[in-house]
Amino acid sequence: MRTTVYKYESQSRGGLFPINRTPVKVTKGMVMKLNSFREVGVCAVALGLCCVALVSAPAAHAEDKVTAQTLIDRQLILDQITRYYYNFGKAERQSEESFYAEDGELILGTRHYKGREGIKQAYNRAPAAPAAGAAAAAGGAPAAGAVPAAAAAPPRERTAFNVTIDNPLIIVHGDTATSQVIFTEYRQEKAGDPMKMTTQGKEYATWVKVKGQWLYKTRQIASGSNPPEGWKE
Repeated sequence: MRTTVYKYESQSRGGLFPINRTPVKVTKGMVMKLNSFREVGVCAVALGLCCVALVSAPAAHAEDKVTAQTLIDRQLILDQITRYYYNFGKAERQSEESFYAEDGELILGTRHYKGREGIKQAYNRAPAAPAAGAAAAAGGAPAAGAVPAAAAAPPRERTAFNVTIDNPLIIVHGDTATSQVIFTEYRQEKAGDPMKMTTQGKEYATWVKVKGQWLYKTRQIASGSNPPEGWKE
């Protein structure tokens, strides 16, 4: 199929004289190529406009001006969160309170643990008081007629316990920041069993930079989708 189009040429460079119209035969394939070029051009323009819109549009929750240092701080905070959760389940782990500022606070439901000593108590339960028979054995011979103390229970078999974090949202404001992550816990029922998801929740935290290191100011665990009352990014 052939289509007749006209090619217009001016007889002079200045374009002040009459223009010649010359018929040109255009095949269907040539028309399709022209249409393809036109479509590519339209897509390129649309993509460019989208990029400009993304760059110029303000964020829904705007933070301070994003700089190279802001991006570095985001990564440093994410590294701290990752190390904190990798710490769980280890036989020899870094003390959890070392991730917190001196006046940091851990909030688990209605329980509040303030300061490093309070946070340490949250993770290290005091051992149960020894039985009467055991106390007697430690101090000397048991009293007459005393019932012998039961044998100590064998140590519990150690099973794998992993925690993953997803969807981190970190907002930096100079030397303070906020973060939100979703955490998921996986456990074994007994050694050798496949891992099973047991718990999922959200962590809401505030951060403070102390001597160049990011530390938890507050860390709060929530089970639902809504942030804690009074939460601000």
